Amino acid sequence: MVQSQVLDRTFTALSDPTRRDILGFLEHGPASISELAEPIGISLPGVLKHVRILEEAKLVTTSKEGRRRECRLGPGDMHEVSDWIDHYRRLWERRLDRLEAYVERQQRKGNER
Repeated sequence: MVQSQVLDRTFTALSDPTRRDILGFLEHGPASISELAEPIGISLPGVLKHVRILEEAKLVTTSKEGRRRECRLGPGDMHEVSDWIDHYRRLWERRLDRLEAYVERQQRKGNER
């Protein structure tokens, strides 16, 4: 259940293109809410809402320095997301390998006629 909650929070945070943009900006270093709002083109409260969702998923951390709220990449739970994706990637690769083998068998049967 806990893993499901972590995945839900992380996927929810990553599902929005604005939040992915924020993560992209933060990979270059810390930034304030206003520094994030400018290139994205949304209001400060709008950016703050997105940052809070990223904080809930532990993808971003914030600290208040005077009137400035500084954001930086957080520790995140991406390893659980990565493990989940890898599990299903392997499952689909096996299924596609079986489909490929089936198609090849059918093609060989068609060529023998």
